[in-house]
Amino acid sequence: MRIVEFIKLFSKAVKGEEHDFTKGSINQALVLLAIPMILEMLMESLFAIVDVFFVAQVSINAVATIGMTEGVLMLIESVAIGIAMGATAMIARRIGEKQIKQASDVAVQAIILGVGVSLVTGGLSFAFADDILRLMGADESLIEEGAGYTRLILGLNLILMLLFVFNGIFRAAGNAAIAMRTLVLSNGLNIVLDPILILGLGPITAMGVEGAAIATCIGRGVGVLYQMYVLLSDSSIIKIYREHLRVNMDVMRTLIPVSAGGAGQFLISTASWIFLIRILASFGSSVLAGYTIAIRIIIFSILPSWGLSNATATLVGQNLGAGEPDRAEKTVWTAGFYNMMFLFVLSIIFFLFAKPISSIFTQDVLVINESALCLKIICLGYIFFAYQMVINQAFNGAGDTYTPTMLSFIFMWLVQIPLAYILAYVVEFNSMGVYMAISISSIFISTAAVYLFRKGKWKSQVV
Repeated sequence: MRIVEFIKLFSKAVKGEEHDFTKGSINQALVLLAIPMILEMLMESLFAIVDVFFVAQVSINAVATIGMTEGVLMLIESVAIGIAMGATAMIARRIGEKQIKQASDVAVQAIILGVGVSLVTGGLSFAFADDILRLMGADESLIEEGAGYTRLILGLNLILMLLFVFNGIFRAAGNAAIAMRTLVLSNGLNIVLDPILILGLGPITAMGVEGAAIATCIGRGVGVLYQMYVLLSDSSIIKIYREHLRVNMDVMRTLIPVSAGGAGQFLISTASWIFLIRILASFGSSVLAGYTIAIRIIIFSILPSWGLSNATATLVGQNLGAGEPDRAEKTVWTAGFYNMMFLFVLSIIFFLFAKPISSIFTQDVLVINESALCLKIICLGYIFFAYQMVINQAFNGAGDTYTPTMLSFIFMWLVQIPLAYILAYVVEFNSMGVYMAISISSIFISTAAVYLFRKGKWKSQVV
């Protein structure tokens, strides 16, 4: 019976309708929002794998070009994620308050902010693509082959910006299925176009790595057009009103700080990851390869956790807007418990079968052993990490992006990185010391997050 009910709920989630989740079952609300977000992330992961697969058939320089360009693109993505996060928090609050026109005004201001950032960064990137690659350490042969890719991907980052911002708007309105459909459409089209444009087909000449950029821009561009179609349709709760087509400084004064906090979280975690990579690189390529494989396994396996956490952010925002802080808090603890149970099972699987799982990706014994070591140690902190993910997104959903940003800075930069250095070099645990630092810092940051969440100041956050 429960299986039948879940199938019906799954079908309803994928079908997608905008909901007011301030009433009814919290469990159903979490499922309805989380399932589309999980499928959305799975599609994004599939696209990344397929894109690199076809580009790898062109040349080593082509793959390196993507890596270098993505390093810069992550900075722009952090801003896009921040604006989307700010829009989600503010729109969900307005939806909960039943102030639909004000929610639409926030949506327009988020779009204006995103477009403004993209026009500046896109223009500079298009003009200085060669210099950007040179700054990243590329030689002249790579620049000659890959500058076209970098110029298109960074120069047209407006497409990516709008994709993030629009999806944030739809999630806040309670219709995560639109975001899912957008990425299925855009990434599906991208996957089809990749081999055609990269390797050539019939009358279409092979374009190499530049073809990958064209495929990406076309796929994402079609996704943005679909989002605009939905946003302008009569069925959408969030609508574009003529009076909102101007800069509203009252909204911007709240949106920009909230968005900056969201962007800061992403930048801090990215910078921390780069520092850890630098430490691990000193122990050899096998260690670095093992860590890379382990992290990709972890990222892919916890996609359901991210979906659940993002769903929590929307539910917190809507319930606070509806004057239901207790329901918002109950939602967080419910989501945290489910996430803990999921990651607990996952940690057992990783601990028992780390080597067989790692061997799927490589046959190198040294790399397999390193990947297995990384999985076993990091999964020891999974139970704590489960609540960290959910509570951080709960803060973000309430519009309090400062708290998770502060926690990330303190425990990633001031605890995790120094601890990794000490355990790796001073105590001479080598790479194991880095993995221990990741797990230990997760315990610290989760404990601090639970403490601050229980204090309840997030309930009075004004956005």
